[in-house]
Amino acid sequence: MVDYHAANNQSSTGGVQTYMEQENDWDRDMLLDPAWERQQRKTFTAWCNSHLRKSGTQIENIEEDFRDGLKLMLLLEVIAGERLPKPERGKMRVHKINNVNKALDFIASKGVKLVSIGAEEIVDGNAKMTLGMIWTIILRFAIQDISVEETSAKEGLLLWCQRKTAPYKNVNVQNFHISWKDGLAFNALIHRHRPDLIDYDSLRKDDPVTNLNNAFEVAEKHLDIPKMLDAEDIVNTARPDEKAIMTYVSSFYHAFSGAQKAETAANRICKVLAVNQENEQMMEDYEKLASELLEWIRRTIPWLENRTQEKTVNDMQAKQEDFRDYRCVHKPPKVQEKCQLEISFNTLQTKLRLSNRPAFMPSEGRMVSDINGAWHTLEGAEKGYEEWILSEIRRLERLEHLAEKFHQKAAIHESWTDGKEAMLTQKDYETSTLSEVKALLRKHEAFESDLAAHQDRVEQIAAIAQELNELDYYDSASVNGRCQKICDQWDVLGTLTQNRKESLERTEKQLESIDELYLEYAKRAAPFNNWMEGAMEDLQDMFIVHNIEEIQGLITAHEQFKSTLAEANKEREAIQAIQAEVHKIAQSNGIKLSGANPYTTITPASIDSKWKKAMDMVPLRDNALQDELNKQNSNDTLRAKFATQANTVGAYIQAKMEEIGRISIEMNGTLEDQLTHLKEYQKTIMSYMPEINTLEGYHQLIQEALIFDNQYTSYTMEHLRVGWEQLLTTIARTINEVENQILTRDAKGISQEQLYEYRASFNHFDKDHSGALQAEEFKACLISLGYDVENDKGDSEFARIMGIVDPNGSGAVTFQAFIDFMSRETTDTDTADQVIASFKILAADKPFITAEELRRELPPDQAEYCIARMAPYTGPNAIPGALDYMSFSTALYGESDL
Repeated sequence: MVDYHAANNQSSTGGVQTYMEQENDWDRDMLLDPAWERQQRKTFTAWCNSHLRKSGTQIENIEEDFRDGLKLMLLLEVIAGERLPKPERGKMRVHKINNVNKALDFIASKGVKLVSIGAEEIVDGNAKMTLGMIWTIILRFAIQDISVEETSAKEGLLLWCQRKTAPYKNVNVQNFHISWKDGLAFNALIHRHRPDLIDYDSLRKDDPVTNLNNAFEVAEKHLDIPKMLDAEDIVNTARPDEKAIMTYVSSFYHAFSGAQKAETAANRICKVLAVNQENEQMMEDYEKLASELLEWIRRTIPWLENRTQEKTVNDMQAKQEDFRDYRCVHKPPKVQEKCQLEISFNTLQTKLRLSNRPAFMPSEGRMVSDINGAWHTLEGAEKGYEEWILSEIRRLERLEHLAEKFHQKAAIHESWTDGKEAMLTQKDYETSTLSEVKALLRKHEAFESDLAAHQDRVEQIAAIAQELNELDYYDSASVNGRCQKICDQWDVLGTLTQNRKESLERTEKQLESIDELYLEYAKRAAPFNNWMEGAMEDLQDMFIVHNIEEIQGLITAHEQFKSTLAEANKEREAIQAIQAEVHKIAQSNGIKLSGANPYTTITPASIDSKWKKAMDMVPLRDNALQDELNKQNSNDTLRAKFATQANTVGAYIQAKMEEIGRISIEMNGTLEDQLTHLKEYQKTIMSYMPEINTLEGYHQLIQEALIFDNQYTSYTMEHLRVGWEQLLTTIARTINEVENQILTRDAKGISQEQLYEYRASFNHFDKDHSGALQAEEFKACLISLGYDVENDKGDSEFARIMGIVDPNGSGAVTFQAFIDFMSRETTDTDTADQVIASFKILAADKPFITAEELRRELPPDQAEYCIARMAPYTGPNAIPGALDYMSFSTALYGESDL
């Protein structure tokens, strides 16, 4: 008899697993219920044949066909997968006993202690002993290794059945006999794993024969489980044989355990593929956003580099307004996109590291550094464009002022030269008396003085025209034409003046009479008249100033001019006295004056008229200068407002940047607390935006007032804009770093205490609080954590670790890279070998897999994902449509290209 309490086997971990205690169905007197014996014969025979058919044979009578030991040895070789000693082929009893002993020895070698079963009983065809031996084999090779939730053998098989049938109505598996009589438990097992084969809801508890036949037939047809019992064998027995039922149910367990492994493998592959698909989507989103941002920068830079000059100040101010619209409306969203792009890139890299994938390398020209470089170029072009607009406005203001001044001086000169050519070409001296000739000569001398005095104005007109040409004045052609006409006329006047002088001097020898008083009047009146014209011209001169010092300089010059008016008035009175003396002498001597002064056309009335005009212009000039002084005082007030606000904003930005730097290296509370604190801190910073807008308003008023300097502050609006953008970007980047730390902690199962320990170690060796460890600092940190990186062998280990945490060779290790390394050292992640092993299970141990198998085992979208990316398999035993899952799995982890 078999001792079912003593059958033991060594487990894979070296411990001893004890066979489940068997009920003593065969008593010591070898009595067995006939119904149970029939059930065992049928079940055990079918179970043996399910294995023997793999070798092309079977048995008909269980006690007869095993008597010579040959099929018994063959059965053990099939189910154990090992070779037994060579059987003896003789027909004698001793040969049969030897063969059976070889089989029994093999069973004993597997840790099974056979009690009361000898080779002679088997050779003699003892049915009870033969059934006991087969049951021992079934226990050892079909039931013993079943393990479910730390239970094994019979208890493990029973727990598995209970777990699988728990959701089904009218099924309550408590044992391996009467719990199976109505057939519902068999059907529930099949339906749980293959719902397409069983319509469970159509089964009735009161029709056990139909239920059992349905389960047995479906199992034989679709699951390759031979029919081991008839329905009547179970139904017509008050208590079905437990061993027969266990044997039958174990076949279901082994049939479905492969499906369970396939399901687990499929789940692992689905998980890996889902991570890969999500990462690919993030890569596509990054590439799209990076391309759009770079395209916007590419379109914007040529506009900022356009230096097409305008003709007027108003046209340039329109360009300035367009630029201000770009700054306030179009650029801010792009700043946000750039910040979001950096955050997406960092998050993607963190996810790739956590899933043990290679780092994401954007396509050429779309790296974050490329975008930062393009952004830097954009800001350089932006600054250059703003400076150019301001310089162009200044240039055009200067041009308009010079053009106005040119036309004013040209008009005065042309008015003066009008009729001069006719005067110089007349022959009046040929019919004049000596006194008249002398008068003509003196008059001509006075004209020469006047001509010389006008030389400065002609030179000024030419100089202004030259400056307009150098500043590229748009109407230079008309200016040059008018200037050339004036210069040509001036040359003609010089020639005519010289010719007339020579004619008068020839005539002078014949005429000696001259009126000295007229001559003196003419000589003094001409320069005084020219001085008055120059004074009136200066009083009407336009001016442009940009600060209080310049307008005060003009006011001082004007006051100096006014201080000379008393002396000028004395000169006017002296000139008028000469004319009065002429009339007095004429009256005293009874001389009848022939008319106007022959030496000059300047009359006392014209001098008085011009003097009055000049005096009327003085208060007008006073008012104009005072208005400009008031304007400059207003501009200075605006400078002070901007400076006060700018100094406040600049100090705020600097303070917040320093606070963020301190927060990023401190460990106050959990990561979630830090994240909440940072987001609240971000809201506080964003609430400061109205102060920035106020400063922008002051800046716009300054630009509209054409104020180009500010002595009250060193800050510029451009500097503060850049600082504000850097502040917003820094707080967003710090928040993203904490989010990535949370992602790393949750994905790797790192505790809060471990994160504190990592941060404390990192901060301890980060002596300069830069947020990164240099190579020597990182090495000291590793030594403090127990890594052996000091000797020659340690140098190579340290180089390997640096290659992981600093793949770009920058020489510095960030805190995120430090956490990734520590989490990789302490946690487990999916590997390429694990994925290959999973695919191998789905492929039934083949070195390739088919599209049909992928579609059967994986969800549709992930199955098609694999089919589209797997290369055809070309190795040994390849079949049409075979796919290479090994190269595909290694490609998922960056070991080769898809």
